[in-house]
Amino acid sequence: MDTDGLRLFVLAAEKLNISAAGRELGLAPAVASAKLAKLETVLSADLLHRSTRKVSLSLEGSEFLPFAREMLAQEDAGRAALGLRQPQATGTLRFTAPSSFAQLYIAPHLPEFLAAHPGVSLDLRLSDKPFDLIEGSFDLALRNSALEDTSLKGRKLADDRRILCAAPAYLAQHGTPQLPDDLKAHQLVAFGTRAPRALVGPQGQEGTFDPRAAACRLIVDDGSSQKQATLAGAGISVNSLWSVHEEIAQGTLLRVLPDYEVADRSVLWLVYPKANVLSAKVRVFMDFLLDRIGKAPVWEPRE
Repeated sequence: MDTDGLRLFVLAAEKLNISAAGRELGLAPAVASAKLAKLETVLSADLLHRSTRKVSLSLEGSEFLPFAREMLAQEDAGRAALGLRQPQATGTLRFTAPSSFAQLYIAPHLPEFLAAHPGVSLDLRLSDKPFDLIEGSFDLALRNSALEDTSLKGRKLADDRRILCAAPAYLAQHGTPQLPDDLKAHQLVAFGTRAPRALVGPQGQEGTFDPRAAACRLIVDDGSSQKQATLAGAGISVNSLWSVHEEIAQGTLLRVLPDYEVADRSVLWLVYPKANVLSAKVRVFMDFLLDRIGKAPVWEPRE
């Protein structure tokens, strides 16, 4: 199969513009159209819907696109292994991450990355509800959980310590818990399903943050909103240290049960589908995030 045609198809699918994709590869519009038509003939499938006004992916094109990207990544990796050429980082990288983390730590660095890699465009999907990498045709994702999905590979970006905190005004009104069992008498702010969270102390003491066993009148599915509600005095919540370290330092939030942390083995992972070859665009973005964020996370206390 003609990999030049595959590369043209992937660019056209990303840009939804055949002429623009052809120009990027040094092809005249008529040549680009003919090359795509030849690929469709070989595959016996219409990959793109064309009209005088727009180009869109067909159902077959959407299903074939991840495989086309994979074949190109395999070619680049093979050439690099043989020393034929170092693949350049090009194309659109589809990346998904929790919106709360991305706003604080990823978005501010994006202009620097784009300036350093002019051949790469970023298509970001930011939500605290995780997307499926394979169904969504994502190249890379940031996950803040234990890496248990066997279909994924990943590199650790940083630890994701979870702590309990509340606003000083809430604690002044309701008192400060001294032991995990004291949480049952407090207003807890729950994230998502109200699932209980295991707590562990420095000597292995065990406890539970359990919204179902306490007064829990506020459930949210967005980390930023949970933090804002906690700052406003809504109750005690579990938060990632990266989310609240500045408020803890400023005193606008206080740690509750400071000797305890959530025992969920949560880590910030950069993950990608196991079947995929690590393409140049994914590799340079991962390396960039590891250098700017993971090398010395600003939320971790300095020795």
